[in-house]
Amino acid sequence: MPDHTARNFPFTVLDPSLRGEKKPSVARGLVWAIKVTPGKEIESLDAEAVDAILSASFDEGELVNTPDSWVWLHFDTVHSSARAHVAHLKGMPEEVGAMLAETEYNIALEAQDDTVWGALPAFDDALAEEDREICAWRFAMRQHILITTRRTPIPVLGAAYRSLHGHHIPKNPAGVIDRILRDFTGTVRRQLAQLDDELDRAEDVLLTIEHGSDLGHLGGIVGKVRRRATELRRVVMPIDRVLRDEDLELPEWAEDDLRDRAEEQIHAALDDLIALQDRARSLQDELGSGQAEETNRRLYILTIVTTLMLPATFVTGFFGMNTGGMFLAVGSWGTVFAGVFCFLAMAVTFIIMKLVRLL
Repeated sequence: MPDHTARNFPFTVLDPSLRGEKKPSVARGLVWAIKVTPGKEIESLDAEAVDAILSASFDEGELVNTPDSWVWLHFDTVHSSARAHVAHLKGMPEEVGAMLAETEYNIALEAQDDTVWGALPAFDDALAEEDREICAWRFAMRQHILITTRRTPIPVLGAAYRSLHGHHIPKNPAGVIDRILRDFTGTVRRQLAQLDDELDRAEDVLLTIEHGSDLGHLGGIVGKVRRRATELRRVVMPIDRVLRDEDLELPEWAEDDLRDRAEEQIHAALDDLIALQDRARSLQDELGSGQAEETNRRLYILTIVTTLMLPATFVTGFFGMNTGGMFLAVGSWGTVFAGVFCFLAMAVTFIIMKLVRLL
């Protein structure tokens, strides 16, 4: 099934169940197959051309007719038959096919001779950016061919496909990977900007309120920001790590796009993430301090009230005893005198607390 992000754009669906062919095709599960030449419009490949490419042992001389051209095959591996096809690509290392057919989430980037392959993160197609879940897509490429797979619709792949026209076409597939990573980091940074705005609002409230009675809902905002920032960091950090791996030897044609530009973009996003996490942690510490101060203030008030009422409680308890010969039990002014005693006891207690500087 094609990515909804590529809707209304020309692409070739070569699944025989969709084309009505009786003869099975090695291109089962293919979403689009295109030939790309810098400075020209993309060309859709038919089933025979794709079969020829997948059967050509990926010999660069057999893939394209012109040295400046390269092809992009994009597969949907939600079905086991599609995974079986991409798992046994002729002429590719065995681990490449296994990686393209992988269904578990992981982040990796490997290179061997002139082949580069890996699994990179992306966001799904949720309508709101803050609701988008993180998934993985996989790729394998040589200088004149790019093969990508995914199990769920991924907008950045469709956006990269739509961007291939005229002078926006990169000279090799590494430019597409760099563009997808750039779109991914752009989405990460937009989410970081939204989270930063939420921290701004929480900080404004924290600085303007007079008492900590309204701090309860701020803890939920800061907790949400820290939770989302942690999720993003767990995704961005592995990419930064694999791009900085000194043991990774990329081909010369992919070095500039993946090692230089992509690494710089990912590392910048990671720096922004770390800064946001530090700010959220500091704000949460300040929020916790404010809540502790408010709790202490309330306990202080409760302690003062309890201390002031203690003598009055003793007086009322004393006059409440059902014993004979109770003082002031006879006469019409007993209650008034008892009230005066309570008030005087509270006043004396208040003066003593002032003298010892408890108030």
